[in-house]
Amino acid sequence: MSGVTAPPAWRARLGHAIGVALFHTLYDGRTRHAERVPREGPAILVANHAAFLDGPLAFSLSPRPANFLVKQEAFTGLSGWLIETVGQIPIDRTVGDRTALATAVTVLDRGGVVGVFPEGTRRDGDVEQVHQGAAWIAMRTGARIVPVAVLGTRVPGRSPDAWPRPRSVLTVDFGASFELAVDRSVPGRDRLRLATEQVRDHLASHVRTARVDNDGASPPPDSRTP
Repeated sequence: MSGVTAPPAWRARLGHAIGVALFHTLYDGRTRHAERVPREGPAILVANHAAFLDGPLAFSLSPRPANFLVKQEAFTGLSGWLIETVGQIPIDRTVGDRTALATAVTVLDRGGVVGVFPEGTRRDGDVEQVHQGAAWIAMRTGARIVPVAVLGTRVPGRSPDAWPRPRSVLTVDFGASFELAVDRSVPGRDRLRLATEQVRDHLASHVRTARVDNDGASPPPDSRTP
């Protein structure tokens, strides 16, 4: 899109390398079904959101470096400098932030990966409702969407900001990728609403399945674990 500059690709690659080291050292980070993420071409990772570490974990254990949409309030101080340095995209959640969405489209147009937490804020991670941004980006670009279940980051009985104990098992489980099935004869707003519901349905279903598959289990990391 004209006038929009995406973060250089090397920033996400740098952050990805750092994140892999951290989550395989401080925690028992596990990637499940990494082969479900397209090896090349544009892709949108849509993940559930229940705790502070969801973003860093999904970013770090993705099999491909990604540019995630991150709330603009996080871009302050030293942590904000780090988030910007590793190529994340600030988004104003109080409005339809077209600049952030256009930046995401630019990343996808060059064949990259964009990450979105469509719930918009930390909830219980059940994906009961989502915002329209991920569906809008997918409709604009035709990129495949990969539902992502982030597990183990929420400490039972603690606030979403609490960090799990060191060496806890933290899992990022990737679902089957899909393309939106959009009826072009449907008016624009209804088309976006229906597309958004598709995103929610796929993500909520995958989260439920991943919770069952990973409950009490200690599966070995995938061969493609970063």
